[in-house]
This record gives sequence, structure tokens and C-alpha cells, in this order.
Amino acid sequence: MKRIVILGGGESGTGSAVLAKIKNFDVFLSDKGKISDEYKKILEQYRIDFEENRHTEDKILNADEIIKSPGIPDKAPVVVKSKEKGINIISEIEFAGRYCNAKKICITGSNGKTTTATLICFLLKNAGINAGLAGNIGKSFAFQVATENHDYYILELSSFQLDGMFEFKADIAVLLNITPDHLDRYDYKLENYVRSKFRITQNMNSDDCFIFCADDKITMAHIEEIVLKAKMLPFSQKTNILQGSHIESKSLFTQINNNVFSMLVDDLSLKGKHNIYNSMAAAITGKVLDIRNEIIRQSLSTFKGVEHRLEFVLSISGIKFINDSKATNVNSVWYALDSINGKIIWIAGGTDKGNDYSEIMDLVREKVRAIVCLGLDNSKIISFFKDTVPIIAETVSIKDAVEKSYELACQGDTVLLSPACASFDLFENYEDRGKQFKKEVRNL
Repeated sequence: MKRIVILGGGESGTGSAVLAKIKNFDVFLSDKGKISDEYKKILEQYRIDFEENRHTEDKILNADEIIKSPGIPDKAPVVVKSKEKGINIISEIEFAGRYCNAKKICITGSNGKTTTATLICFLLKNAGINAGLAGNIGKSFAFQVATENHDYYILELSSFQLDGMFEFKADIAVLLNITPDHLDRYDYKLENYVRSKFRITQNMNSDDCFIFCADDKITMAHIEEIVLKAKMLPFSQKTNILQGSHIESKSLFTQINNNVFSMLVDDLSLKGKHNIYNSMAAAITGKVLDIRNEIIRQSLSTFKGVEHRLEFVLSISGIKFINDSKATNVNSVWYALDSINGKIIWIAGGTDKGNDYSEIMDLVREKVRAIVCLGLDNSKIISFFKDTVPIIAETVSIKDAVEKSYELACQGDTVLLSPACASFDLFENYEDRGKQFKKEVRNL
């Protein structure tokens, strides 16, 4: 019996373990940290052998294949030793793809992945298509392949997931944008990160479609280096596109072959330039799948958005509170600052991933009244903005950050949690950070 070892006992790892068990592998799951009670219960239910708070090498290095959770870096000692032994290491997505005959719509990009994936799933379900949403969002792809049956999967894919994918093939691939992110995992080389993102196109053929942003400089600088057999369908807010999507006369136009869809930009439910791009990617996907125009129009005009992404929380004494906890890089913060009118109290900080704040300097100078730092080490933010923003306060709890922001804000201001950093210094993840923020705002 082939032995599969799973590293990581979170959503991805637990789902992989369940699928491997159902497919009659000898399965062992190992997590260097603590496994949550929720996932332990699932592992016990499926009688899967597991360990926590350690990696027992004797039980790992005898694997025929290892499925590595995306959060574990390649430099982790157990991963290095596994590679030295010649053990094949793959991602959950690669593994689940072997057992899935459904069509796969895959979305990646530095920003907008969750919103676009959720919007496309909403669109497909409105069209009566049996669709599952997975990848970097919700229930894992492997768990859904093991326990559910969908005709389509919409997969939000991070660069870490793509790194462990080799034979997997997307039927429709969407690359929204590429901005420097996670460079700490890529030897601080943008080229390595770009190559990772373009892995979404590997194995595609002439029947498949590649949807991408023609306005994204980094994407366009590298696209010709990639050997692509798929049909190329760009979207742009700056130039007219014959096959793909563009803006003309305040309307969004999408054309695939001779099939045209259009709607007023003002009728899109998602506001802001970045969200127009997300809506364009969804519109192209809808036309590729031959979904009726009225269903695309209704979906793009009624979609409610995603939790922790520019999510309006409350307005107190004329001060708006916005939860953008999912903004874990500088470019995400750029979108947030750009989309808000009026002055901003910006809550920022956390685990820095090699951030360059220069790209938001002009917006910060123009819009930010005060910065409230929320992190264990705020020195980089403070040194970068000390001559630009008159008030910079430091906090180490979400309660203090919310109260300090409220104290500094004036009527008409927006308190924006848009951290530009990972959350792991003070929180479990960005969802935990966002939920605690909303709770403290309601407690004001």
C-alpha cells in the first residue's frame, strides 16, 4: 500500500488526509504545531493516524509521496530532508486534481483573488451550474473532491499552492495582477514570484482560456516569455480589446467570438477601479461558459462582496469603520486608500513580508490623518512615514487600536484596518484579526 504523509493539519492538510484515506492510501498526518479540535475530530472520524507539536522523522521520511500544506516553507528542515531523500512533494491541489473530472476555473493574482473567485462562483450558481468554491478559500478542494460532487470548481490559488502543482491543468485560468508579495518566500526576487504565478497556465491547451489584465505592467513584461497554447483573453480599462473586456462610454464591454455583453460601470455592485477589473474577469468567464447576458448582468449588479475585504462595519458619530484585514500586502492597501473619499485613520502593521511602502506614499500624504500601528514591531512603518503623517500611535491589541483610532478621528473620517502585513504576530490569521476588529468596533 502506497504511503502518503501530509505535512500540516489545517484545512488543506486535513482535506488531503481524508481524500488519501478514501483512496485507500496508508495515511499519516504530521503538524509541528497544535491541531485544532475541529480538524482532530475529522481525522479521528476517518481513523487517520496523526501527530501534533512535532515532526517524527521516522514516520515522515518513509513516505512514497508527501502533500505539503501551503503555509510550510520549502526551507523547513523536514521538507529539506524529504527532498534530499528524493521523496516527491506536492500540494493538496495537485493531489485532489488527480481524482477530479470536473472543469476547473483557477484564479490567482497578488490582489482580488478571493473577491473574483467568489464572484465567479456566485455567477455560475445563478446560472444553475453545480459549482464548488475551494483552494485558498472555504472548504479545501481535496475535502470537497472526497465528499461532494461538483461539475465545476472555482479555485482560488496562492503562489504557494501553485509551487506544488505539476500535472494539474486549469480549463480557465485567471491572472488578475502581479505585485511584489511574499518575497520572503522567494529569496526576495520578484522574478521567482512571477514564475510562480504563471504556473497557473502550465499544461493548458488550445481548448482552454487564459484571462489576464493587459494593464498590469509586470504581467505584460513577462507574458511573452511563457509558452501559452491557451486562448488569450485580456481585460483593460485603458485600451479597447477585441476579444476580452474593456471600458467604453462608461460601460463594461465583453466580447468572446461574436458574442457581446455590456453593462454600465455604475451598475456594478463592486465599486473602485480594482473591482472593475475583478468584474471584467468574471464577465469574460461568464461569456466563455456561454452564460446568458441577463444572468451575468444580474450577478455583477447584486454580488455582495467578501468578508474582510473593504467590508463596511459600522458608522459611529459620522465616522465609518472599514474592515480590510485581508489586505496583507502594500498593493492591497493602495486599492483601499484609493477607494475611500475623505480623511483616513489607517490601522496598519503586523508581520512584514519585505514591504516597500513607497508605492502608497502619495496616497498616504494626501488622505491619511493618522496611522495607528498594530504589531509587535512597528519600526519600519514608523521610520517610513514619520515625516509624512503628523500622528503615528503604537498599539499591541486590537481593542487599543480601535479605541485610539476612534479618539483620533473626526466626523466624516474613515477608520481603515488595512494592515499591509501578515497577522501572525498577534492573531491566528487575517480572519481572526478582522473578526476581532469588528467586535471591538461594535463595543465602542
